[in-house]
Parts: sequence; structure tokens; C-alpha cells
Amino acid sequence: MKRRWYAVLRTPLGLTATVLVAMILVLAVLGPELWTTRANVVDTGDILAGPSGAHWVGTDNLGRDILYRVLVAGRLSVALALAATAIAIVAGLILGAAPFLLGRRGGRFVSAAVNVVVAFPGLLLALFFAVIFGVGATGAVLAIGFAGAPAFARLTQTLVAGLAARDFVAASRIAGVNRVRILFRHILPNIAEPLIVNATIAAGGALLAFAGLSFLGLGVQPPAYDWGRLLYDGISAIYVNPAAALAPGAAVLLAGLAFNLFGETVAKGLGITNKVGGVSSPVPETSSVKGSSDQPDVVLHVDDLTVSFPGPTGDIHPVRGVSFVVRRGEALGVVGESGSGKSLTALAVSGLVDVPGRVEADRLELLGTDLLGRDTKARQRLLGTSLAMVFQDPMTSLNPTRRVGGQLAEVAHHHQGLGRKDAMARAVDRLRAVRIPGADRRVRQYPHEFSGGMRQRAMIAMGLMGTPALIVADEPTTALDVTVQRQVLDLLDSIRRADDVALVLISHDVTVVREVCDRVLVMYAGRIVEDLPADELTTAARHPYTRALVAAVPDLDTDLDRPLAVIPGRPVAPAEVPVGCAFADRCPLADERCRAEDPALIADGSERRVACWHPGEPLDLDEAIDELVEAP
Repeated sequence: MKRRWYAVLRTPLGLTATVLVAMILVLAVLGPELWTTRANVVDTGDILAGPSGAHWVGTDNLGRDILYRVLVAGRLSVALALAATAIAIVAGLILGAAPFLLGRRGGRFVSAAVNVVVAFPGLLLALFFAVIFGVGATGAVLAIGFAGAPAFARLTQTLVAGLAARDFVAASRIAGVNRVRILFRHILPNIAEPLIVNATIAAGGALLAFAGLSFLGLGVQPPAYDWGRLLYDGISAIYVNPAAALAPGAAVLLAGLAFNLFGETVAKGLGITNKVGGVSSPVPETSSVKGSSDQPDVVLHVDDLTVSFPGPTGDIHPVRGVSFVVRRGEALGVVGESGSGKSLTALAVSGLVDVPGRVEADRLELLGTDLLGRDTKARQRLLGTSLAMVFQDPMTSLNPTRRVGGQLAEVAHHHQGLGRKDAMARAVDRLRAVRIPGADRRVRQYPHEFSGGMRQRAMIAMGLMGTPALIVADEPTTALDVTVQRQVLDLLDSIRRADDVALVLISHDVTVVREVCDRVLVMYAGRIVEDLPADELTTAARHPYTRALVAAVPDLDTDLDRPLAVIPGRPVAPAEVPVGCAFADRCPLADERCRAEDPALIADGSERRVACWHPGEPLDLDEAIDELVEAP
């Protein structure tokens, strides 16, 4: 960072902008102290004089030296511009953060209002507000400040919306941290840089706008004066002494240009570039899952879970009637192609599906507590301490502006009431538990100082800050190399076995799930199409889709002379789920019944469930797979 700043300041643009802004600020501070007396001297014998050795840019209609007045006016001009910029930033932050704080419904009105107001030119808004707040310096500051707020609000809305979708924000929400705290602790520090850049540029714009209002007689009033007021006075004598208008005009132009160029310099110094401001109904499961949350070993009970979003022609159901149970110490794998509903099911369980999404279920319980009930502190505490969520990308799972130890300690402080020292000691202990060497030193480091595998371990440690009964790992090894993948999976497995923790592992990798998990759910088009023991995944799968997934994974016995097997066709989009079995168009075993009726998920009396009209069709498995997959 220091090297980048040094390199930027050595460029002609960076050096010029920095020097100009420094000179203007020094002038604003020292100008009135040095030259106020000379600027106020009245000489009626030298009225409206032109430039001379005594008065470099002439005198005004009272014989006062214009150059000294321009130098003195710098303080008021800059101070008023900075005050207006501060108002614009504060108002813009409040309006821009409103959708996040108020939720979709409450924030929709604010967003609509900002979108309407931002369409109007800033100067027009400033004139409008100037009429409302009245003539004078105070009214002009408020007018320019509120006129600049919509642009900051739009920028803030965009930045906050991007950050709100990040995993570390979702993790804070799972922990029960309220939105205001998330905003100040996690979101605002991460959007500070572009806001600072735009604030610097906006200061130049505010200075120009303020000079314009004063020039129109709506800003600073006599006997006070700023550059705009001096420009107004100089215009009246422009034919007698053009320098009287040129001097304050040049000061406005130079100061505005300096702030704008300095904004560009700050952007480069911070490393910011080019930043500106027919639907099917859900299909219910006709078979119930074994187990009940009333039993002491049941951790998670999901029955007929449906997630829906509004669409142009009706509700879209990316998750349709999902039912399963997870017991203590059990590892449940969830596999399927992208878009099958795996991650959305995990988000629904974790309470992370925002409006307009709707989560409905006959039963959705964690340790016997209804997760669809009212959002109480007890529910937040349960999700924050008994449920650990490990997200897919470790780089987005942690707040890049906060030290790792502080992020872990926040969980213990918020939910367990530990003091700062005890919470940090707990963070060190949890980092050691996930086998991060030098935990005492690592807690003081930022996420970018961790490797990818260590960041993922830190995320697991955050989940272990409480006493989790369930760990939901959504593609936890996707961004890691093979060696680190093995280490993370071994760590999750050891934690599960040591503390009798239930694990839900979501993955595209059938091989990983088969090795780590006890049981596997196979999802397609938002439904569970097969539920079977993991050790039977490659030998006793009964659904054609499960067989295709297994066949598409090469192993040591794969014939290298043949193209790799693939599943024909494309996955079904949630908004285009057909009548009947969603897999029928890609399945060589499909018949007219498959295309007309959607099979229910039926238990076969053992530990298996399958939704297929032709489960375990009595065909040679190799022949069935050859028909099911097609070579490119």
C-alpha cells in the first residue's frame, strides 16, 4: 500500500493534485489570519482601480484590494464546501443503507424515491432546496448538501447490496448479529474506499455549486464574502476591470480542479479503478422421512420444505417438497448438478433466504426448535451457537477489514457473553482446535495473510466458537487444491467424530461425498430423487440420474480410449419444470407415464428412498449407463 501511494504521488498528476490541495487548505487556514486587515481597508480615493503595483488585480467599489479579499475568502469557500459535502455523505449513507436496515419492503420506498430524485440535475436540486431553506450561507450549505445526497445514496445502495450478499455478512446474520451492527462493523469499513474517493471529488463539485449560488445571490450575504460573492461583485465592473471577476473565478476553477484531480489520485492510491459511483406447482413428498425431532438423537428435521420466489408468470419453486432427518454424529451428503437446489436448501435451513423468497415447511426444526417461528433472541442464539455454516469461498467468508481473531471473538462475545479477553482466548483455542499453527500470532492477522486452506479452517473455527450440533458445509473445498481439500475434509470428519456433531456436506464431487458421508441425498430440479447409504452410491443406486452422476466421474478403471461420459441435455430451470418426472427428457428409461406423472419419493422399507417409475430397472448396469450417457 505504501509503495503504491509513493508511486502515485511521484506521477505528474498525483504530485500536482496533492500540491494544489495542500496549498488551498493552507490558504484556507492562514489566509484570514494574514490578510484580513488589508482586505478590509477602504480607500475611497482608489475605487474600481485596475491592476497596478499597489493592487495586483485592482480594487472594488469601496477601494478594497481584490487579491487580498480572494485570499481571505478561501477559508469560507472551502469550509462551506466541506460542510455541504459532509451533509451529502451523511444523508446519502442513511438513504443508501435504508434498504439493508429496513428490509426489502421498507427500503423499497426509499430506493424508489432516490431513483426519482437522482434523475434531476444537481444544480436544479440545489436551487430547489435553496428556495426551501432560504437565502444565506446556512441555507446554501443545506441546499447543496441535500442536492448531493442522492448520488451518494445511489452509490451506497449499490455497494451495500454487493456486500450484503457476501458470506461473512451471512455468517453474522446466522450468529444473530443485528443489521445495524453488521452495517457498522462489516459493511461500511468495506465500502469506505470508494466513498472516500467520491467524497473528495464531490468536495470540488460542492465548491463550484456554492460559488454558483453565491453568484446568484442565494449564498453568502454581505458583509461576509466567498469566491462566488466576489465573482458577483466583479461582474458588475467587468468592463472597467476584468481582473476583478477573473481572480475569484480563477480561484474557484483552480480549487474545484484540485479537489477533482486529488480524488483521482486517492482512487489510484487506494487501488480503485473504473468505479462509479409456465410454472409447475411444488410436488409434495408422499412418504415421510424416518425419525422424529422428538427423538433425542435428531438434530435437524426437515419435512416438506419448499422455497419459492415470485416470477413474471407466478411463483418459482427452486426447492420443492424436500424432507430429511439428520441425527447426531451423522454425515449427510447432498449431491446434484448446479441449480438442483442443494445450496438453497442449506440457506433455508440456516434462515438466510431473504424476501421476496418464502420458506415453507410442515416441519423445520433444529434441536426441536421451530426455525420458521418468530425471529426471537432465543432463535438467534440457537442459530449462532448450535449451527455452524461453512461457505464455499473462504476469501469471501471473512471480513477483509477486520482481524481474524476479532471476527471469531465477536461470536463468543455476542452469544456467550464473554469479555474481550476471554473471547479472544476462546478464539485462540478454536484456531488451535482446527490445527492452525501459531494461533497466538494468527489471531492478530487479517484474512489476506492466511492461505486459502487456513481461511477455510478459520471459518470452521468460527463455527466452533459455540457448541455446534450441526455443521452445514456448502462446497467447502471447491476453491482449494487437492491436498488442502483432503486436510479440510479430514478436519470436518474428526470434529464430527470427536464431538458427535452432525454434518451436512453439499458437494458436486460424488467421490468426496461417498468417502466422507454416511448417507447421500441426490437432488434434481429442486427435489430429492434418491436417498441411500453412501457406501452403496456406486454399487446399488436405483435412480437413473444417480447412476449417471456416478458414471460421469472418472476413476482408475475408466477407459482412456473412450471420451468421458456426460449426462445428455441440460438441467431443468426452476421456472421451466415440466409435467411429470423432471429428468424424463434426459433419461433413456423414460416412458409416457414418466412424462405425465411425477413419481413420489417412496421408501422401500430399508434405508433407501427413490422417486422413479423404473427404480433399479432389471437391465445390465453397464448397458443402462451406456444408454444414459452420451459421448461428446
